[in-house]
Amino acid sequence: MQGDGNILTLSKVSKEFPGVKALNNVDFTLRKGEVHALVGENGAGKSTLMKILSGAYSKDSGTIEFDGKEVEITSPKASEKMGISIIYQELNLIHRMSVAENIFLGRAPKKNGVIQWKKMYKNAKELFNSFDIEMDVSKFARDFSIAQQQIIEIIKAVSINAKVVIMDEPTSSLTDNETKILFRIIKSLKSKGIAVIFITHRLDEVFEISDRLTVLRDGCYIGTKDVKDITKSELIKMMIGRELKQQFPQRNIQIGEECFRVDHISDGNKIMDVSFCVRKGEVLGFAGLVGAGRTETMRLIFGADKKTNGKIFINNKEVHIKRPKQSVGKKIGFVTENRKEEGLFLRLPVRNNIVAVAIDKIKSLGVLNFKKEKYFSDKYVQELRINTPSINQKAVFLSGGNQQKVVLAKWLLSDSEIVILDEPTRGIDVGAKREIFEIINQLADQGKAIIFISSEMEEILGISDRILVMHEGKISGEVSKENFSERIITEYAFGGA
Repeated sequence: MQGDGNILTLSKVSKEFPGVKALNNVDFTLRKGEVHALVGENGAGKSTLMKILSGAYSKDSGTIEFDGKEVEITSPKASEKMGISIIYQELNLIHRMSVAENIFLGRAPKKNGVIQWKKMYKNAKELFNSFDIEMDVSKFARDFSIAQQQIIEIIKAVSINAKVVIMDEPTSSLTDNETKILFRIIKSLKSKGIAVIFITHRLDEVFEISDRLTVLRDGCYIGTKDVKDITKSELIKMMIGRELKQQFPQRNIQIGEECFRVDHISDGNKIMDVSFCVRKGEVLGFAGLVGAGRTETMRLIFGADKKTNGKIFINNKEVHIKRPKQSVGKKIGFVTENRKEEGLFLRLPVRNNIVAVAIDKIKSLGVLNFKKEKYFSDKYVQELRINTPSINQKAVFLSGGNQQKVVLAKWLLSDSEIVILDEPTRGIDVGAKREIFEIINQLADQGKAIIFISSEMEEILGISDRILVMHEGKISGEVSKENFSERIITEYAFGGA
């Protein structure tokens, strides 16, 4: 049921950080009981707007009305008390507490100062039952999948009588089936009159779940549309300010001889007897369901985790890799799926991040040469079109797409010949994705061997020369370019063809 009036109205809201105008006179309205998608390229201002609504940031100017009254949101606690709840990509549950304790954290029912445990578990169970969800509320939060933890966060929001729930990239780590369950719950929130702000880079989801959408670009309000009145191509044009060229650049690259081979690699637990090879100039795609073992395999190869069996060959010579430092020395680069935790020093400037694994390259007589550091940093900022006010800007302030380019620059500077890319486009917008694909093409054209992991079927089919599919820690199938088919890959992903 869609409400008649607006629960939330933002007018001419602005926010500035040193050297960056994050929001410039932005308008936004949210109706009671609607799902409203907030979309735009990374750096468009979506996160800043949500942090203002959640009380993490204060606005510099403009007005906010909530439920018909003008308000000042001064803190996260004030936002929550008002009826706004935000569910971040990095979930905020306490893993060593039960589901019920997480839901009623700081609000547990008490009698004479003593927590009423039975009542708390009963209340938590009733909340889940109201959404037809079966959940053991006495189990630790850590015992549940990411999808289930998101559901717990949503129920927690409902428990504090949230009128608005903000979801930031809620499906980024979910399988298709888990996404369907999440969407069912979102529809239940709608039916209860709760409004949802849905932030995503997956445009198909915008059209599947949303009633309206608002587009931001470069910190400015571009427009609001009913989803039924706009096409995907029109939406992309609003987001990037131009017609998007073909998403996957044309590839006309001569693939060379084998340069990297893995024989029978295992970890004695999840990864069992994985073998494959890659050739110079080849993009080898790795497909599979979440949890199939693709990331774990790459971590074994790179020396981040310990292998119990298997051999690695570079240019037909066996190499012994037990630590990441040895991989770097063998010219293997690894862009991990979690760039914020494993790929970047977020609190350090762009220049420090770019040279992080190539310190020897910028030393003169054993001393760091700052002129060289500046030269290489400027070079890659320009070549990869990294959008930053300067090389002295801290990485934490860059958009997701630009952070990913900094990680790529780091491995390019280290002269990596084998480049492993684990979900390199996760959480970045359509324009930045195209740029990442162009960089992959450039690397392949230089004769580098690329291992490309993605959970996006369209990407795997669009950028790869050959595809391996994993299922439960093993390679379940290989598909050559002329046989690329979503059906075949899906069958292999489920264990057979």
